Amino acid sequence: MSSHSSGILDKAKKLRINGHSHLLPYPEDIPDFMREKEIFWVDKERKFMLQKDWSRPVTHSSFFLEEKLEWMDRNHLDHAVVLNLSQLYGNGLRVEEMKKALKFQNDFNAKIQQDHPSKFTCGFVVHPGFVNSACWEIERCVETLGLQLLCLPTHYMDTIGTWRCIFDEANEPIFELANKYNLAVEIHPYDGEKFIKLENTSWRFHLIWMLAQCADAYHFLTLNGYQDKYPNMRTCFAHGGQLAQINLGRRIQGFDGRPDLFEGKHHPRKAVGHKNIFFDTLVHDTGSLELLIKNHGSKQVIMGLDDPYPLGEMENEKQSSYPGKILDLAKEREIINQEEYDAIWENNVIQWLHGDDKVAKEKLIKRILS
Repeated sequence: MSSHSSGILDKAKKLRINGHSHLLPYPEDIPDFMREKEIFWVDKERKFMLQKDWSRPVTHSSFFLEEKLEWMDRNHLDHAVVLNLSQLYGNGLRVEEMKKALKFQNDFNAKIQQDHPSKFTCGFVVHPGFVNSACWEIERCVETLGLQLLCLPTHYMDTIGTWRCIFDEANEPIFELANKYNLAVEIHPYDGEKFIKLENTSWRFHLIWMLAQCADAYHFLTLNGYQDKYPNMRTCFAHGGQLAQINLGRRIQGFDGRPDLFEGKHHPRKAVGHKNIFFDTLVHDTGSLELLIKNHGSKQVIMGLDDPYPLGEMENEKQSSYPGKILDLAKEREIINQEEYDAIWENNVIQWLHGDDKVAKEKLIKRILS
């Protein structure tokens, strides 16, 4: 049986698993130190999420647990993969504050998964600027909390204030542990305005630069050949790695045209369609989704709604949108067939989460169906 096969368990139901979701703690669940140190908090009226000199409106009630469960039920979503909050990558925080903030995030996500195992698989986050601490936290989250999804930012600030790509060779101990524990890895962009010297206007960092950040991270993952060096680590890029798709030809030409700049690196072609590299569907239009599928094949694509953010695939009257619309349109326009459609919703997500570990896959399906 293929590792991407649908028949892990004998079941008739086709599952709808959302591979890219987010969840806010209720205001009263956030420790006082987070607000006192202005690291992150939510106001008592649940109208804003806040950090020092930053706030963002809570645009949908499903940012919170009970409302999320109701929203999932209304939209026939069987299960959701909850990533960490981007605001809690810990960049720029003092070491002890960063450790406490990330521990809070990871403990919160672990409790969500433990309390609602049929509904949520949750990720955990570490800060790569402190590799030893990151490795200890990976061990704690896997061995004590039972988490199997490592969430990493595309870029991070190191101990001397330099911004680096997550796939810097200094972080190989993190990837060695991910490989040891058979972890899924999620790569998500944030903090672009802190190191890209442009005025933060017209939402440019979310609409343009986040996608460039994903393309940059994909560039270095593949140049370093980590998809083969760490065969038990499966990496998914948020937002379809969208600019990485249109940029593939330029990277190939650059590699071939200036080999002196890529000594010891791996050719970009070697990573195209690789079984250990996944992308979510959140690209907002079927043309982009078609390019993603043409580049890598449908088996490397997972459903990702990025709910409940306004850039996620949410209910939207102006765009007559709803969760899952882009995949429905792709099937309608014959970009994918029914088998591929079902796999993007279910099998591909499970393959990303657990790879070739058949026992773990069966446990997840039993959890969801219980």
